Amino acid sequence: METVELLLHPVRLRIVHAMAGDRRLTTSQLCARMPDVSKATVYRHVGLLTDGGVLEVEGEQRVHGAVERTYRLRRERAVVDAETAASATVEDHRRVFAVAMATLIAEFNGYLDLDGADPAADAVGYRQHSVWLSPEEVAELIAELRAVIVPRMRHEPAPGRRRHLLSPILFPVEESQA
Repeated sequence: METVELLLHPVRLRIVHAMAGDRRLTTSQLCARMPDVSKATVYRHVGLLTDGGVLEVEGEQRVHGAVERTYRLRRERAVVDAETAASATVEDHRRVFAVAMATLIAEFNGYLDLDGADPAADAVGYRQHSVWLSPEEVAELIAELRAVIVPRMRHEPAPGRRRHLLSPILFPVEESQA
C-alpha cells in the first residue's frame, strides 16, 4: 500500500499525530489516547502502518505472557511528497480533504472528552477569515506561515508542553476578479 493510501484513513492519521514528537508508544498507549476507537481497530491500523513502513518496532517486552511492542514514527515515511500531491486529481483532493476533516473532528471530540477540557483556557481556535490575495500574496502568506510553523514542528515533548493540532486550510472560494 502506498504511503498516501496508508495516510488516507482517519484512524491511521490520528495514530501518526499521536506518534509525533519522536514518541515511543505501545498499542495499548495508543488505545488510551483514542478511547473512541476499538482496540481491535487500533491494532489493525498499527499493523498496516508498520507493514507500510510508517511505523517501526522500537522494542519488545513480555507483559502478562504476551509480547508488547513499542513503536516509533518514521517521519520521513509519514509524508506525501510534492510530486504525488501535484499529480492528484480533483477527486483525490476531495478524498484527502474529507479524511483530513474527519480526522480533525475526531481529534477535537477527543479533546472535548478529556477530563477538564477547557477550550477558553486552552486558547482553542477555529475561526475562518476571508482574505483577498493575489497569487503572489498567497505565496508570501504561505512562506510566512511556514517560517512560523515549521520550527515549532521540531519541538519535542517536554514538561509544560502539550501536543496541539494545527490545521491551516487555504483555498480560493470564488474565481479571480478580472
